[in-house]
Amino acid sequence: MANLTARKNLAELIKTANASHEGGLKRSLGAVNLILLGIGAIIGAGIFVLTGEVASQYAGPAITISFVIAAFACACAGLCYAELASMIPVAGSVYTYSYATVGEFFAWIIGWDLIIEYLFAASTVSVGWSGYIVSFLKPLGIVIPPALTSAPFAYDDVLRFHTTGAIVNLPAMAIVAIVTTILVIGVQESARFNNIIVAIKTTAILMFLIAGVSYVNTANWVPFIPENKGTLDNGLWSFLTSSDFGHFGYTGIFRGAAVIFFAYIGFDAVSTAAQEAKNPQRDLPIGILGSLIICTILYIAVGLVLTGIVPFPQLAVPDPIAVGIDATGLTWLSPIIKLGAIAGLSSVVLVMLLGQPRIFFSMANDGLLPPAFSKVHPKFKTPYISTIITGGVAMLLAAVFPIGILSKLVSLGTLLAFAMVCLAVIILRRTHSTMDRPFKTPFSPYIPVAGIIACLGCMAFVNSFAWVLLIGWMVIGIAVYFFYGAKHSKIQNEPSKN
Repeated sequence: MANLTARKNLAELIKTANASHEGGLKRSLGAVNLILLGIGAIIGAGIFVLTGEVASQYAGPAITISFVIAAFACACAGLCYAELASMIPVAGSVYTYSYATVGEFFAWIIGWDLIIEYLFAASTVSVGWSGYIVSFLKPLGIVIPPALTSAPFAYDDVLRFHTTGAIVNLPAMAIVAIVTTILVIGVQESARFNNIIVAIKTTAILMFLIAGVSYVNTANWVPFIPENKGTLDNGLWSFLTSSDFGHFGYTGIFRGAAVIFFAYIGFDAVSTAAQEAKNPQRDLPIGILGSLIICTILYIAVGLVLTGIVPFPQLAVPDPIAVGIDATGLTWLSPIIKLGAIAGLSSVVLVMLLGQPRIFFSMANDGLLPPAFSKVHPKFKTPYISTIITGGVAMLLAAVFPIGILSKLVSLGTLLAFAMVCLAVIILRRTHSTMDRPFKTPFSPYIPVAGIIACLGCMAFVNSFAWVLLIGWMVIGIAVYFFYGAKHSKIQNEPSKN
């Protein structure tokens, strides 16, 4: 029987992380790189794609409130991430934090859950990228057949799981392949590529805000919270299970927050690059919190301007920001916005595909995954095998599943991971109270507890199909752990270090 609560020694963990050894990951990222890395991950499909879905189906103009609720959950988790990342500056993110606090099995569950956040998120965003590139190329006379730009499967609350008649999403596969190649070449080169893209997409968003604000019609904000058509006449359970639940009204705002939570995924990707940060104790908190604050301000502004320009029912499109610009009559700006979206989505794919191999890297170093996942390229100093495997799986997911399925699963998995980060802070404050904390989560344990409640609350509003997928994925993960991980775990095979 595996020792499910075996923990890593924190002192040894930090010593190993700070030691520079030949063949290890290269420390080349500063605070600015990390902030831009976070912004590169955060600003993407959430703002360029999912704003339309949330506004038209769930929250209406009150999408801004959904952004605030999601931001609150992220802020609590972000403060906890900053404390843990500054204490334990190693690759692996919350997986490693969990290993050091609550034990191996719990860490495995979180590591397996993080695959949903990073790998599935890369697939999700690449689907959004496909929609914008098709929209951009069409006016140029380049038309890609719909059968090659859509997923063969889809899901919605009415039709449930069904086929679409499409064959494969070819553009989504292409962007994953390109980004995977860039990541194999090197993290510093990837960071430079990301910095350029962040500048492009941030400029595009600012241009949209500046150009669009004078076209806002406040009548489009009335009612600010559209009425939910459901009633309690047949009882609370009947309302909770009806198709009206989560579609407008206050339940719609919270369901919108759960869906739009995807828009904030990315700031935690900063922590996965801990062993490649020049000064992780100082730079990681700056990178995490700085990117989160900047993006929250931009999101609220975009939500207000977009729903002020276009009546929210008309935003059920794959390119809502472009629709907003078209509604102003400033057609010359539409190609620029689409280019910004394409660049923005590209950087998100890059950061997600950068984060996942480093989770695999840490898990393989611990013996929970095959050694191939921890191999570092002799020239490029990157975990190239895990990067190629991650890219290959992401291509497959992007080819056959739509953004509606992938995004909700990613939000659910990420909310679970964030709740665990908050729990890890509470545990470490008790078990390692004297340990040096370059950054401390303020008002602990209230902030971590608030983060747990906020994350679990948002999870309750994600649809049942995403829950089924999450549970199925976790069952597979538990089986992998007991059939492989528990048998090959280094800490399990070295009792003296337990």
